[in-house]
Amino acid sequence: MEQQGTEEHERKTGQEQVEGQEEQLPPRVHRARVWGGAARKLQHASPDGTVAGRLRELADWTAATPYADLPVDTYGDLVVEELEQRVAAELGFPAAAFFPTGTMAQQVALRCWAGRTGNPVVALHPLAHPENHESDAFNAVSGLRTIHPTGEPRLPTADEIRDLPEPVGALMLELPLREAGFVLPTWDELVETVEAARERDAVVHFDGARLWECTTHFGRSLAEIAGLADSVYVSFYKSLGGMSGAVLAGPEDLVAEAKLWRHRYGGQIFSQYPAALSALRGLEIELPALPSYVAHARVIADALREAFAEAGVGWFRVHPEAPHTHQFQVWLAHEPDALTSAALSLAEETGTTLFRRWFPAPAGGPPGMTMTEVTVGAPGLEWTKEDVKKAAADFLARIPGQVS
Repeated sequence: MEQQGTEEHERKTGQEQVEGQEEQLPPRVHRARVWGGAARKLQHASPDGTVAGRLRELADWTAATPYADLPVDTYGDLVVEELEQRVAAELGFPAAAFFPTGTMAQQVALRCWAGRTGNPVVALHPLAHPENHESDAFNAVSGLRTIHPTGEPRLPTADEIRDLPEPVGALMLELPLREAGFVLPTWDELVETVEAARERDAVVHFDGARLWECTTHFGRSLAEIAGLADSVYVSFYKSLGGMSGAVLAGPEDLVAEAKLWRHRYGGQIFSQYPAALSALRGLEIELPALPSYVAHARVIADALREAFAEAGVGWFRVHPEAPHTHQFQVWLAHEPDALTSAALSLAEETGTTLFRRWFPAPAGGPPGMTMTEVTVGAPGLEWTKEDVKKAAADFLARIPGQVS
């Protein structure tokens, strides 16, 4: 109820702030306020809300916890150490280090492993985050070299690891693989792939930015999943609603060296208590709820598929058909600007946010196709299948021309 009250306050405040001056706002800010301030939406996205509202929410939560009377952290002690210990326990590792970004955490992890194995080659999927969103940082900053076990839109198989044409120091697996549709292998497939890496004397690192929501698909605890790897990185703002930050968990000696490299990379920030507190809040509030989000994402996906079929949409795709996590892709054959405009219009005119931004297919993808990502969070649990189908019909009605 407290969160709902905050959301309502922020929605009204946002409406008052932008009334009569929408044309003066940068497009990104306008979209964020419209989608985030909608009365009905599927998730509380990272850009939703206002600075004052987010700080108020975090302060109210903190006031009711043992962290309220702690001194402010200095260079990663106190509340930051509490977060590190909590995540290490959740993942079943002896130690963990807090990093300001996942990009830094994974670079440090893989360069530390390369020093131990003597091999700077990292096997990972070409759709993995370091290959698409980090400006070749593995190579440019850490001197690592990457090879790709497969180009298929899925995690690599055990046979593909065994067939790698050269020795590798590490295998990095992104769980789930976001760019392929937040997809996961089966548990047995994952175990076999990890075992194949061990056969090749390679360490295994999990890019677990979204590992938190994988337990439902695998039917295993976080510690069981993470226990397959030698080290794991997790993020706090993607699934848990944190402000920022990440943790690298692993053996004590690796984490100790990682903290040294964290300093060298400029990640030894003087005080990080707001980010650490928001992460602890996410662990308490969002983490236990994630299985319910995953289950309802399948309801939402089914409803969208039915709505598009009933509307006679000539070509569409909801991928995966049964989402592996609480996130999935929707594909339509139309221009991305037109679909983004329709999504914005729906929220402005009806107070309902179904979709947000749409993007063209990546290079090598199907021409003329446009994709958006759907995430189901706490607000989405209130949506029935009929609610989704009505919102989808209203969205389609706002697209100029015919979707085919």
